[in-house]
Amino acid sequence: MSRPVPDEAREILEKFRRVAVVGISEKPERPSNGVARYLKAAGYTIIPINPGLGSVLGVPCYPRLAAAPAPIEVVDVFRRSSEAGAVVDEAIAAGAKAVWLQDGVIDELAAVRARRAGLLVAMDRCMMRDHAALSR
Repeated sequence: MSRPVPDEAREILEKFRRVAVVGISEKPERPSNGVARYLKAAGYTIIPINPGLGSVLGVPCYPRLAAAPAPIEVVDVFRRSSEAGAVVDEAIAAGAKAVWLQDGVIDELAAVRARRAGLLVAMDRCMMRDHAALSR
C-alpha cells in the first residue's frame, strides 16, 4: 500500500517542471533511469547530472549541478544518504527551488539546511510514484 503524498511533495510536483537528476544512470534497469524516463514522458524537463556520461535519454548530461543550464527547479537525488548533504548544498548554491531525496536517501541535517535556504524538501520518497499517485 502506498503512503499518502505529503503537501510538500505535492507542491514540488505541481509547481516545478525542470528536474536535475543527480546520479542518473544510462542503464534502463536502474531506478534513476526509470524515474527520469517517466518524468520526461510526463512532461518534465530532465537535466541529467553524472560526470561519467555524455548524454542520457537523448539529453546532454552535465558533470555537476554548477555546470548545468539554469534554471534548475528541482534536484532529484539518487545518491547514498552519506553523499546527499553535499548534493543539497550544491542545489542551494545553484538556486534550486526544491530538493527531492529518493527512496532510502535520508539526511535530516541537509533537509534543515535546504528549508532554511527556502527550498521545499521531499525525503525518502519516489518522485515517480508520488506523481503517479497524484495523477490517478
